[in-house]
Amino acid sequence: MPEALLNIEHLDAYYGKSHVLQDVNLQVHPGELIVVVGRNGMGKTTLLKSVMGLPPVLRTGSIAFDGQETVKMPTHDITKLGIGYVPQGRMLFPSLTVDEHLSFAWRQGGANSQWSPETVYDLFPELNKRAQISGTLLSGGEQQMLAIGRALVTNPLLLMMDEPSEGLSTLVIQRVEEVCRQLSSSGMSILLIEQNIEMAQSLAQRAYVFVNGRVARELQAATLAADPSQLIDSLGVTAGTGDIPYVQPEEPEADAAIEVPAADKVLEEPASEDSLEAVVGASAPTLWSRTGLGEARAPEKTAYTPPVGETQSSVLRVSVADTIDRAAYIAGTFDTKARDLLFIKSCLDRQRLRTITVDLSTSRKPSPAAISPTEVARHHPQGIGAVFTGDRGSAVAGMARAFTRFMAGRRDVGGIISAGGSGGTALATPAMRSLPVGLPKVMVSTVASGNVRQYVGPSDICMIYSVTDVAGINRISASVLSNAAHALAGMIGFRQAADRSRLPAIGLTMFGVTTPCVQAVANALKMRYDCLVFHATGTGGQSMEKLAESGMLEGVIDITTTEVADFLVGGVMSADEDRMGAVIRSQIPYVASCGALDMVNFEALDTLPQKFKDRNLYQHNPQITLMRTSPAENQACGRFIAARLNQMEGPVRFLLPLKGVSLIDAPGQPFHDPAADRMLFDTLESEFKPGPNRRLIKLDLNINDPAFAQALVDHFLDITVRQQ
Repeated sequence: MPEALLNIEHLDAYYGKSHVLQDVNLQVHPGELIVVVGRNGMGKTTLLKSVMGLPPVLRTGSIAFDGQETVKMPTHDITKLGIGYVPQGRMLFPSLTVDEHLSFAWRQGGANSQWSPETVYDLFPELNKRAQISGTLLSGGEQQMLAIGRALVTNPLLLMMDEPSEGLSTLVIQRVEEVCRQLSSSGMSILLIEQNIEMAQSLAQRAYVFVNGRVARELQAATLAADPSQLIDSLGVTAGTGDIPYVQPEEPEADAAIEVPAADKVLEEPASEDSLEAVVGASAPTLWSRTGLGEARAPEKTAYTPPVGETQSSVLRVSVADTIDRAAYIAGTFDTKARDLLFIKSCLDRQRLRTITVDLSTSRKPSPAAISPTEVARHHPQGIGAVFTGDRGSAVAGMARAFTRFMAGRRDVGGIISAGGSGGTALATPAMRSLPVGLPKVMVSTVASGNVRQYVGPSDICMIYSVTDVAGINRISASVLSNAAHALAGMIGFRQAADRSRLPAIGLTMFGVTTPCVQAVANALKMRYDCLVFHATGTGGQSMEKLAESGMLEGVIDITTTEVADFLVGGVMSADEDRMGAVIRSQIPYVASCGALDMVNFEALDTLPQKFKDRNLYQHNPQITLMRTSPAENQACGRFIAARLNQMEGPVRFLLPLKGVSLIDAPGQPFHDPAADRMLFDTLESEFKPGPNRRLIKLDLNINDPAFAQALVDHFLDITVRQQ
């Protein structure tokens, strides 16, 4: 092995009095590609800043580059030795074009450099096409290419890159990997900080695992070649004794007083166990609970104790290896809400979560986010021109659509959080609704104390009222935003473990007036299926359909289709025009009936539209008023449902309860109206198109008769057995 190009020995680094790097030893040899991995806050970025001599990091120990000691050198002299630096976040200048970035750095590196703007354009042809526009208006991938090119034109012997894959798509990450391999094969040394474990495993010739400011493990080339999984397996190791990972304390503000203690006074007084920092995914001592630099005092209790009635396995405490590939996405309009969104980011960073900021602004101002508005806008089906229209309304709608498509393509989403007013809420929540149920979603909003149905829809978005406006940090907003960030961290860090022993799930729809039927069906099937009952309130039907289309349901018994009546007549519990659309698209087994189509739902009696005041009304409770559907309205319902059934290619059985569709549609009950029911049944029968997999069954029963429930069960079991 030739002499190391970069040789670090016994390096200690400080931010003020905070001891961040501790006795670090690391070498990079000529032509080597070294990867450093570890959780957020473990000191990886501080390592690169120490090599570059960047303030406010102060260092003791030895850093030798190409035989020269650099610990006491200023940064501008260190760069002249042949070290190129690609910082996290790219750090581009809004006032400089692509060509100006490269030309300026090239002149500083010397005109005789092996690398020049032209050779960078050869390496990244995309940049040549955008040479005369601001670097901050590039897509996220192009910005990363520019940051790499800017470092290359300084003609480095060693290229150091900090999180080059952060916020990039899979295709761009693959491109960065190819460039790293190309540069390494040409003889350039590379020191790579990376949390994308797949990329790290793919590139590493040697690897260092950082835990709490120390090198916890060094993996040699032969070890990685024999078993690449050694790298991810090593992420759970510690720098001290035991199996509990250390937790890095929060770094102080950059303007903290610079004061470095003498080497023999670095030891900290041990703290009480009550002062141990609580961090998602770890129960561990902090630096302040150490009794010395080489040892740690673990707390007496480190195990998570589940609440009464909850098993240990039902809550998953996520390990380093489990969370390293999942990020917390922080999305919003950074042109007006940057302080609030970056405050959320700082809270999540302190919880050691990987964070990715996404700017949804439409103002075209320079963005401080990892993913720029232009990058998001490229995901609109009609391109960025459909987003940056100059009209606020259409721009917000276009950005919301682009962001939804952008999030659909991400594969590292551990959770998402946003903060804003009505516009920001309208921008972020459509993408949140498109994400799977169970994936953490938090929206801090000024409109969260009102009717939020239009924002939440059928999804599990956690809406938090901002109390004060989202317009900067004050004593109230700091508390609310901090709570929201830590709520997301808790959701990501503590996840419900998947119970593989559970029965397959099916969806059932219920209303108060169809409860006996639904309960009987669920009871009959409980030994075969996990019966998920949805209240047919509009969002209930939408939620069931979302799960069906997400592949989370094995079938549907849609007993209560009352949401169709609300949609057609104008009630308050409409599930929109796509009711039953998920069944059409997914072709899952579907058994259904006409439950509660005898009624349209309105709110309190005094809110009823004037045109309905003389109808047959029934006050279900002080907040809900029911209106009996007319023959004409039932005819419309029959046509709508038949049209949807005729589009279904999967197994379908639709059962007609000829003696009534609800508890109050029976002889002697307020909504008993045989003529209106007959119009519904006759329309369904005449419009329905039977087929090999599609049947309409008439039963001389009320929907809540036990025999009707049994018929639903029998037909469902029949079509599911046929499918197996």
